[in-house]
Amino acid sequence: MWLKPEEVLLKNALKLWATVKSNDYFILQRRRGYGEGSGGLAGLLVGTLDAVLDSTAKVAPFRILHQTPDSQVYWNIACGASEEEIAQHWEWLQQNIMRTLSVFDSSDDITSFVQGKIRGLIAEEGKVSLVQEDDPEKFREALLRFESWFSLPDKEKLVTYYSCSYWRGRVPCQGWLYLSTNFLCFYSYLLGNEVKLVISWVEISRLEKTSSVLLTESIRVCAGGEEHCFSMFLHLQQTFLLMEQLADYAVRRLIDKEMFPSDHILTDPLQITKRGLETHARNEAFRAFFRLPREENLLEVYESFLWLPFSYFNTLGKICVSENYLCFASQDGSQCHLIIPVREILSVEKPDRLSRALTVCMRGKRALRFSEVRDFERLAATIRKKCGNTASPQHSASCQALLECGEDEEGLMVGQRSSSKTVSTEALMNVFHPQDAENLDPKMLKEKMKEQSWQIHFAEYGRGTSMFCTRRTRDLIVRGVPESLRGELWMLFSGAVNDMATHPAHYSELVEASLGASSLATDEIERDLHRSLPDHPAFQSDTGISALRRVLTAYAYRNPKIGYCQAMNILASVLLLYAKEEEAFWLLVAVCERMLPDYFNRRIIGALVDQAVFEDLIREHLTQLTEHMTDLTFLSSVSLSWFLTLFISVLPIESAVNVVDCFFFDGIKAILQLGLATLDYNMDALLCCSDDTEAVTILNRFFDSVTNKDSPLPATVQQAPVGTNDRAAQRVDISDLIKEAYEKYGDIKSEEVESMRRRNKLYVIQTLEDTTRQNVVRVVAQEVRFSGPHMDELYVLFKRQHFLSCYWTAGSAALQHHDPSLPYLEQYQLGLAQFSSLLLLLQPWSPGAYTHTLARWTFRLIDDNHDGLVNFREFCRALDILYSGSFTEKLKFLFKLHLPPALTDSAVSKACQPSQSLPLGEEPPAFTRLTDGPDDGVIRRSPEKGRGKVDLQAYLKQWQDEIQKKEESIKDLPRIEQAQFILLSKTLYGLFHGDPEEEALFRAVARVTSLLLRMEEVGRRLQEDSQASTSPQSPSKTSPSLPQTSSPTKTSPSPPQTCSPSKTSVSPPKASSPTKTSASPPPTSNPAEAIAEQLEAVSVDPEALSPGQDPVSASEEAPSSPKASSDPPSPSSSGTLETETELANTPSEHTAPPSPQGMEWSFSFEQILASLLNEPVLVKFFEKPVDIQKQLDRAKRDQLKLKAQITK
Repeated sequence: MWLKPEEVLLKNALKLWATVKSNDYFILQRRRGYGEGSGGLAGLLVGTLDAVLDSTAKVAPFRILHQTPDSQVYWNIACGASEEEIAQHWEWLQQNIMRTLSVFDSSDDITSFVQGKIRGLIAEEGKVSLVQEDDPEKFREALLRFESWFSLPDKEKLVTYYSCSYWRGRVPCQGWLYLSTNFLCFYSYLLGNEVKLVISWVEISRLEKTSSVLLTESIRVCAGGEEHCFSMFLHLQQTFLLMEQLADYAVRRLIDKEMFPSDHILTDPLQITKRGLETHARNEAFRAFFRLPREENLLEVYESFLWLPFSYFNTLGKICVSENYLCFASQDGSQCHLIIPVREILSVEKPDRLSRALTVCMRGKRALRFSEVRDFERLAATIRKKCGNTASPQHSASCQALLECGEDEEGLMVGQRSSSKTVSTEALMNVFHPQDAENLDPKMLKEKMKEQSWQIHFAEYGRGTSMFCTRRTRDLIVRGVPESLRGELWMLFSGAVNDMATHPAHYSELVEASLGASSLATDEIERDLHRSLPDHPAFQSDTGISALRRVLTAYAYRNPKIGYCQAMNILASVLLLYAKEEEAFWLLVAVCERMLPDYFNRRIIGALVDQAVFEDLIREHLTQLTEHMTDLTFLSSVSLSWFLTLFISVLPIESAVNVVDCFFFDGIKAILQLGLATLDYNMDALLCCSDDTEAVTILNRFFDSVTNKDSPLPATVQQAPVGTNDRAAQRVDISDLIKEAYEKYGDIKSEEVESMRRRNKLYVIQTLEDTTRQNVVRVVAQEVRFSGPHMDELYVLFKRQHFLSCYWTAGSAALQHHDPSLPYLEQYQLGLAQFSSLLLLLQPWSPGAYTHTLARWTFRLIDDNHDGLVNFREFCRALDILYSGSFTEKLKFLFKLHLPPALTDSAVSKACQPSQSLPLGEEPPAFTRLTDGPDDGVIRRSPEKGRGKVDLQAYLKQWQDEIQKKEESIKDLPRIEQAQFILLSKTLYGLFHGDPEEEALFRAVARVTSLLLRMEEVGRRLQEDSQASTSPQSPSKTSPSLPQTSSPTKTSPSPPQTCSPSKTSVSPPKASSPTKTSASPPPTSNPAEAIAEQLEAVSVDPEALSPGQDPVSASEEAPSSPKASSDPPSPSSSGTLETETELANTPSEHTAPPSPQGMEWSFSFEQILASLLNEPVLVKFFEKPVDIQKQLDRAKRDQLKLKAQITK
C-alpha cells in the first residue's frame, strides 16, 4: 500500500528494521519479529509494540523507504502486510521510477519527483476507494491490518477501529478493536501471546456499559454463552453507541430481513461507514422526537432563541431543518417544542441584523421570531428556497384548502378531503352518539369546561400543527381530553396529520386497490371484525364493520410485511370511534410504523422488548415487589396485553381512551408509567399472593374497578359496572391513576427508555432465536441419532452458513424472499452453493475432486419439496446417514444419489461421452429444478409477499404425507441402469482416493464389478435361451453374446456411445456363426463387453477362466503396466478407470463391437449389496466410526475461512 511520504530521520531506529533490498534511491525493509528469525526476544518485543502502539512505522511488517545519496533523510513511501505485496511495489518502482531518476541532477528534484509520483498514486487509488473517513491515511493502514489479521472475505467493510484493552480473566490485553459491518474483531500481541477474537453481530445477546471495582467503565459483550469485556477507551460513549448501531443494523437486516428501501445510507452493507451510521441514528432520533414522516431527514441545525408569546421571554434551543419541516426544541428545561410545516410558511423576514433575528410568517396570521441565530442569512435563504419548492402537486391541493380556510385552524390542521364516496367522513362516535348541546347534566358541564380549557390553550399556544407543546399541554392531557377534540389531538400529537397532508389521496387509492383482494391477511381480518368492541353499538352495524374492514385491509395492502396481526382490530376500532376513517388509517400507520415499532408482526418483538424494559423499571422503582417475586416473567406474561392494546383490552373503553390520549402525547413512556402505577397501587395485595393465579385475579379485579367518572358517554356504551351495591369494590378513577403515574414516575425520560429498548432488543431476539433452535432441535432429534449438544452445534453451523450468504449481498435472495410466516424448520434454509460449502466442511470422507458433484446430487436428493432450498431437517437426515448409518443405509444413500431426481439426464450423458469426460470436481451448469421457478434458487411461496393467498390445504396434505410416510424398503428401490452404474463406480473410486487402503479398495470394487457383470451375463443368457426355446420359428437363433463382426450388412440403428476402444482389453466370446444375417433387429452384444466399453475396464471373458478362477487373479498372471505397481491415480483425473483396467484385464488385440442402445443391462440394489458384503475391506471402510465432535470443531474453525477463500 502506497503511503503519503513521511520523513524518517533514523533508518534503523532502535534496530527494529532489517534491510532486505536496497539501491541508490530505495530501501526495502522487514520488521523484526516477522518472517525469518522472528522467534528471539527482539521479535517478541517488536511484535508487542506493533500491537499496542499506533504509528505509521509500525503498521505493516514490510516497508519501502526513499533516500538520496547526498542526504541522511529518508521518506517512508510504502508498506505491505506480506512479502508478495511489498515485492509488487518494489518491482513497480524498479520499472517506472529508477530510469527516470537518473536524469535529475539535484537530490531535491529527485525527492520532489518521487513524492509527487507517490501522491499521484494515492490520489488515483482514492478515486475508486470506498473509504470515506476523517483520516483516510490512518484508516487505510488500519484496513491493511484488519485484512491481514482476520482473513475475512475482501467484501467485509471495516467501519472504524479503536485502541482498547480486552480482559481475559483478570489480565488485560492491550490491542485494537475493529468494528466492521458484520463482525466485532479484536487483536492483541503481547510478548508472543496472540489474542484474536471474531464475533458476529447477530450472535450477540447482551451489549451494555458496566462498571466495577477494577474497571470504572467498560463495555460488556455476551455472545455464544461467553462474556467479553473491553475497557480503556478514549471515547467510550461514542464507541458504545456505534456498537449498538452496528448490532441493531445486523439484526434488522439479517434476522428481521429488513431491506431499508427508504434509507440509502443502509441499503448496501458494502457501503456502510461510521459517518453514515451516525447520520442514520441522528435522523431516527429527530423523526421520533418530532413525530415526523419516515421520509424526513435532519439536514441542518442552528442554535437560537425563540420568543414565547405566552410567557413573554426568549427560550434557548435548536432549530432543526428537514426537507419539509422547520422544528424547534428548547434546551433550557422549559420542555417546549414546535413543528412548522414548510407548506404553512408564507414569508421570512430579517428585521434586525444586529440581533441576527428572523421572523417567520405563517398562515392564520401567526408569526414566530427567532433571535441570535448563528448563520441566520443561510437559514433565511434555506427557508425561502424550500417555500418556493412547496408548490408541488403533492402539496398544492392541501395549500389551496388551507388558504381558503383562513383562520379556521382546525380545518387547517386536518386538511381532510373526501376523495372516495365509499370512505366514511365522520367519526363513529359522532354518528352513533352525537352530543346534545342542551344537555346540562354534571358530566356534560364538566365536558364543556374541558373544552373551554382547551380553547383557551389554543388561543395562547396556537392550534394545529404549529402549536407550542409545553408542560401546560401535558397537564391538560393528564386531566383528560374532551370527546369532541380527541380525534384532532390524536392526529396532531402522533404526527399522523403530517402523513395525511403529504399523501392526500393515498388512502382512497389503497381502498380501491385492495377492494376484493384475497389473502391470508384478509381472511384473518374477516374472522376478527366482529370481535372488535362487540358490545359497542358502532360495531354492531354494517357502518362500523365496513369502515373497520376498509382500514385494516388498506393497511395490510400498504404494508405487506406486517399485513394484519391480532390486536390491530381492537386498536383500529377505538381510532374509528374518535377519528374520521382516513384519519384512523393514518393513526394506525403512526402507531404500527413509528410509535410501536416491531409490535405487530409474527414474533411481536417490539412488545417483548418493552416488556423487558418494564421489568428493568420494576427492579429500579419497585424494589419490594422485586424482592418478593424473584422471577418477573410472570409479570411479562400478564402485561403483554397492556402493551399490545394500550390497556384497551383490560380497561373499560371510557377509561382506556384516556390512556390512549397520554400515549399519543408521550409515547410508550406513558404506558410504562401507568404499568408501574398499577403495580404500585396493588403492591400490598401482590406481596401477599402465594401463587401467580392469585396475582392475576387481583389485577383483573383492579382493572374492573377502574372507572371514568367524568365520561359523558351514555350507559349503553360504557363498559364499567354502574351499580354501587358492591361496597367492597373500591372504585379507582382513571384520571387519578394517570395523575399518580405522572407524579411518581414522570421523571423517566424518553431517551432512557429508547436506550433501554436498544439494550434489551438484542437479548429478546437471541432469546427468541434460542427458542427457535430448541424447537427445531427437539423435532429433528427424534429422526436422527445425533446427541443433543451435537444437534445444537449443527444448528449453529447451519444458521451461520445461511447468514454467510447474506452478509455481503445487498439484494440477497434469502433476504428478499424470506417469509416469516413459515414454520420454525424453514426459517433458515440453504441454497445449492451454501449447502455445498457446508457439506464440504462436514463430510466424513476426505475431500476430493468428486466433492462438488456429490454435493450437487445430494442437494437434489434431500430437497423433498423441490423448491431449490434445503432446511435443517433435510440436512440432518442426510448427515445422519453419512455419520451414523449402517453399511446398508450408506450404500442405499449412495445408490439413490445415482437415480433421478438426484441424477439428471445431462449428468448421465456426460458420463457416457467418449470424447470429453467431465472431471468429478468440475462444476456443471446449474441443474433444472423439477418445478418451474426463478433462477436464483428460491421458491416464492407467497408471490405477493403477504397478498397472495396461502394454500393451507397443501400444507395439511404435506404434513399428513410426512406422518403416514413408511420406511422405505430396499425392495422399493428401482434398478440402476448402465450409465448410472458407471457413475456409481466413479463415485466409489472418488471416496476411496487418499485412504490408506486405497489400492485394496480399488481391487475390491474391481472384483465386485466383475462379479456383477458375470451375474448379469448369466441371467441374460438364461433369458435368451428361454425365449429361444419358446419360439422355434425365430429367424435368428444366434446368442446375443456373439460378436457380429463379419457381417457387412449389419448396422447399428444409432451411433454407439462407447468410450475409447483403444484402451479396451476384451477377449471376445467364441462365436458359432460369424456370417449369419437376419432382417430382425441386430442382437445385443455381450453385457460384459458393454460394461467394459463404458467403464474402459472390461473383465476377462468368463468362459476363458478356469473354474473357480478369480478375474483379478487372472489379470495378475497376465502382463501388466508398470502403473499397476505404483499408487493408482485419482479416477477423476481422466474421468475413466484406467487404473482398474490395468489391474483387472489382460491386453487383447480384439475390441468389442458397440451394442444397440435399446438393449441395456441393469442391477438391483440387492445384487450390489450382496456383492459388496463379500468384500470385508469395503464393509470396514463404510462402517468406520466418525469422530463427530472433531468434524464439528473443524467446521466451526474453517467455516469463515472457506467463505473467504471462495470469495477471493
